[in-house]
Amino acid sequence: MQIIGAGLPRTATLTQKIALEMLGYAPCYHMVNVLSDLSLVPQWTKAFEGGTNWDEIFAGCQATVDWPGSFFWRELIDYYPEAKVILSVRPADAWAKSMSNTIWDVVYGDNLVHDLSQARTRVDPGWRDYMDLITAMWEKSGLLPSSAAGPDLDELAGAFVRYNEEVKATVPADRLLVWQPADGWEPLCEFLGKPVPQAPLPRVNDSKMFNERIVDAALAVLGQWQGDQRELAAAK
Repeated sequence: MQIIGAGLPRTATLTQKIALEMLGYAPCYHMVNVLSDLSLVPQWTKAFEGGTNWDEIFAGCQATVDWPGSFFWRELIDYYPEAKVILSVRPADAWAKSMSNTIWDVVYGDNLVHDLSQARTRVDPGWRDYMDLITAMWEKSGLLPSSAAGPDLDELAGAFVRYNEEVKATVPADRLLVWQPADGWEPLCEFLGKPVPQAPLPRVNDSKMFNERIVDAALAVLGQWQGDQRELAAAK
C-alpha cells in the first residue's frame, strides 16, 4: 500500500481513483469495488467490528480512496507507515449539498432512491448486509445526521470541516497532501514524485452516476426477483 486516501466520500474520490491509476498506482481500492462485488462486505463488517487483515483486504492494491478504506484512515496510517496520505477536499457547502442529495438520501431519505434501496434489501441479502454496514459506519462517524426532516446543511458542512482538520492535525505534514481536482496534476505529481501526464486530469460527474448506480442495480435485482417468483408460481 503506497497511497492512503483519507478524504470523505463525495470529495471526487472516483476522479482521484482514476488519476492515481493513471499515475501507476493500480489497482486503487474504492467503494465501487464493494458495490460491484457484495461478497466483499463481510470483510469490511469484520473490520468495523474490530478485527481484520488489511493485507488480505488490500491484496494487490497500491492505493485506497473513499470509504470503506478512508473510514479507517487512522488504523491504516499506522499499519502502513511508509504510505503517503492524500486528503481530498472540496468547499464545505458543496460537500454538504452533495451528501444530502446522494448518500443521505439513500440511507435516510424519503424518496424513490431510498425506497428502491430498501426494497432491494428485502430480496438481496448481500445488499441488506451492505446497507446495514454503511448505516452503522455513518452513525459511528457522527458526520451524517439521521433526522427525518433532512440534514441541516450548515451542521453537515461544519462536521466536514472538523473532520478535515482532524486529519491534518494527526497525519505528519511530510506524509500529507491536501488536494482537490481543481488543483490539477501538478501538486499531486510533485507530492508523489511522478511526471505530469500529458492527458488532462479526469473529470467524473459521480453524483449523477451515484444515483443511477443505486437505481439501476435495484431495478435489475427486483426485476430478477419478480421473474423468479413468476417461474415459481408457474411451476406449482
